[in-house]
Amino acid sequence: MPKITAGPDRLILTMLAVPGVMVVVAFFLLPLARVALAVADGPDGLATYFIILTNPRYLGSLIQTLAMSAGVTVVALVLCCVSGLFLVRNRFAGRSIVKALLTLPLSFPGVVVGFMVIMLAGRQGVLAEISNALTGERWVFAYNIAGLFVGYLYFSIPRVILAVMASAEKLDIALEEAARSLGAPGWRVVRDVILPGLMPGLISSGAICFATAMGAFGTAFTLATEINVLPMVIYTEFTLNANTAVAASLSIALGLMTWACLAAVRTIAGPSAGIST
Repeated sequence: MPKITAGPDRLILTMLAVPGVMVVVAFFLLPLARVALAVADGPDGLATYFIILTNPRYLGSLIQTLAMSAGVTVVALVLCCVSGLFLVRNRFAGRSIVKALLTLPLSFPGVVVGFMVIMLAGRQGVLAEISNALTGERWVFAYNIAGLFVGYLYFSIPRVILAVMASAEKLDIALEEAARSLGAPGWRVVRDVILPGLMPGLISSGAICFATAMGAFGTAFTLATEINVLPMVIYTEFTLNANTAVAASLSIALGLMTWACLAAVRTIAGPSAGIST
């Protein structure tokens, strides 16, 4: 790569970098600094940073958020791995429609996804009507963690399946045929050939899925009656309780944990994971 030594070239590059630097400062560094100051200005000072570990309610919401995000990620990876491979390797009538439907949630905000979960499993939802007709009881789970799990899974599938399909299209069929010709059973072909080839897409999409579920708010806000995930706790502390210091400390903790997870995946998987931290 040629070195840039001329003064005018350096000036041009500097001018081109100015808009990006301004955006980073205005929309990231300044708000983050203000959030950090809000914690320090609280009644407990810097000790507020550790409240997520010392307060049982906040710690419980953190554990529930981590568990739900991990569960959504695992289920989304399994479903999308199977369906993505099937769509890449099979041609059938309506294939394009199926692909379009699987990626449809990309066009919906979290609030709409939450509304769709209510229409499915809410008090007046499809499941409640069917169960009432069959058993006389309404089955409702839209307003608890199970409903949020379904909403986040629906929201995550497009992000995962696109990456899985991109990786599946690059798989070398000849390697699978060679493994079978050497007597490898189907499960060995999947474990030793297919999964390693899909791994970059699985890692990158899984990390994005986990990070999205950790911080998503719209769906939780729509369904929030019995849901105690960290984004909802932050919203409650900031708007209803006017506890700015605690809300700020929880926000920083959530951001740092999500960033740490992405950084860990990036370190373990290497540049092939395609994750930027």
